[in-house]
Amino acid sequence: MSDTPMIEVENLTKRYAGRTAIGGLSFTVGRGEIVGFLGPNGAGKSTTMRILSGYLAATSGTARVAGFDVLTQSEEVRRRIGYMPENNPLYDDMRVREYLKFRARLKGLSGAHCRDRVDTVLGQFGLDEVAHKLIAHLSKGFRQRVGIADALVHEPELIILDEPTIGLDPHQIRTVRQLIKDLGRRHTVLISSHILPEVEVTCSRILILHEGSILAADTPDDLQQRMAGRTQVIAEIAAPAAELRHCWEAMAEVEQFDVSAAEGEFQRCALTPRAGLDLRPQIYDLVKERGWRLRELTRSRHTLEDIFVHVTSRDREEEI
Repeated sequence: MSDTPMIEVENLTKRYAGRTAIGGLSFTVGRGEIVGFLGPNGAGKSTTMRILSGYLAATSGTARVAGFDVLTQSEEVRRRIGYMPENNPLYDDMRVREYLKFRARLKGLSGAHCRDRVDTVLGQFGLDEVAHKLIAHLSKGFRQRVGIADALVHEPELIILDEPTIGLDPHQIRTVRQLIKDLGRRHTVLISSHILPEVEVTCSRILILHEGSILAADTPDDLQQRMAGRTQVIAEIAAPAAELRHCWEAMAEVEQFDVSAAEGEFQRCALTPRAGLDLRPQIYDLVKERGWRLRELTRSRHTLEDIFVHVTSRDREEEI
């Protein structure tokens, strides 16, 4: 496998009539990664994907896919990309198998190879049962599967999926998520979404976009680590509230705390540590030493929503 990154973007900018859709983006995506673009509508996710796919020219900057420039070597780039845009434009008057054969031929496949690949993606995405149905008669979930099958029919190295689960019901979302995870075993995948759990459960690395700029780029675990200083420890302890408050006041590692009554004789303690320390070992030792009973001792895990709000709020504060 080549050491060249699958995607290399440097100072990429796109302006529309004086409005900057993306401004100076720089990032790389390694081969075999599943990388998520996370951000609200209008953050620049779709614009970036369209530039990478060769559907849109950048105002300035460079983008390369598998070592090929998307502007000057667009034909080589297109051979290596499978792209499903957000609106997933399908031909409603064609049948599923007919449509996939048509798309495969457009992408350079012919003869037995074309038939084999269509059969493969029909099976891979559970489309055999609707292969002879008109696309117009398919549910939203099956239409999304056809769109992903279209993106995969020519066996591209890079798959770009723009909002692949938009408009799906919970069952369909789970199905598409699993398909994306399966794709990551054999392909590089770039997926955009403004649905936070979507990115969290499918991606190995996350790029947070906001108003055309990348505010953070890291793994979900490392993004969690950035928030460690804001992580609370929750402990439910059977002990007098006054004694617990005294303990937390005396513990230098505790920055803030709140003690409130829980069920029975238990008190719920919400503790914020200093400098991202893990207070759980000290709390356990304290409870054991005092002979108290401990019912819960957990460290809260931040959601991507928490991380996104924190990162974007910090960005606005720096501008002020």
